[in-house]
Parts: sequence; structure tokens; C-alpha cells
Amino acid sequence: MTRLPSRLALLVFAGGLVLAGCNDKTTRPSSSTTATTSSSTSRTAPATPPRTATTKPKAAAGEALPDQTGIPACDNFLNSYIACHQVAGIYAPDQIEGHYEEMRTGLLRDSLNPDIRPQLGNRCTSLANSLHQALHGKSCASQPVAPASGGSH
Repeated sequence: MTRLPSRLALLVFAGGLVLAGCNDKTTRPSSSTTATTSSSTSRTAPATPPRTATTKPKAAAGEALPDQTGIPACDNFLNSYIACHQVAGIYAPDQIEGHYEEMRTGLLRDSLNPDIRPQLGNRCTSLANSLHQALHGKSCASQPVAPASGGSH
């Protein structure tokens, strides 16, 4: 019976991630090849390290997205995303990279929008809290890609 609350929490967390990823208010161009390539490679490739600035996704308006959001809560969440999701077992190992790219692209795009940016800190804090609840006290043992603040474990 203790598995039911944990499954319910996992389901609620996954739903929150989907909603957070879909929170983008801009329309995407119909001829986007990067989205198609990203989804097909994430299924065939084994777990891979997160992409860095060399594979920066593009914004909907054609401008390049920044490497970080500039919001510590969001940058910390993105830096620990893959390691924490591997430990939590929320997605299959071959799907984590694709979910990470979607979340990262959405947060980076939203960080450029002056109407959405003020809410991003709270949104990322909420996402991080949900993820840590899904971990049930386990440590992510993440190695941040680029620390957003001076102190890290």
C-alpha cells in the first residue's frame, strides 16, 4: 500500500513537468528540423551527457538562446536535471536526454520573455521541489555543468 502514494506523487510530478514544458506561449515553426532530429536520436542513443553550448537550440524568432537562464533556481534545476531524473527513475534512461532538451529549451526561451521571466524563479523552485520529493530522500550526486552560484556540493 505504500507504493500507491509514491506512484501518485510520481504521476503528479510527471504531469507538472509536462505542463511546465508546455507553458510556452509562442508558436513553433512547422518546418523545425531540430525538434525532429532531437526526438529520433534520443530514442536510438543510450544515455548521453547533456548537450553544451556547441549544440545550442535556436529561439522561435531565429535568435540563439543563451547558455543559462540567469535565474539561479532555473540554472541549478537544469544542472541537476539529468542526474536527479536518473536516480528518481521518472523516465526510461533513453528518454531523459530528450526531456532535458525540451525543458532546457523552454526555460531558456521563457527567460528571454519579459512577461514570463518574473515567474520563472518560482516555477523552477516548484519543479525542483517536486523532483526532490520524487527522489524520496535519495541524493542525485550530480556534477553541475556550470554552477549558477558560488556554493555547490
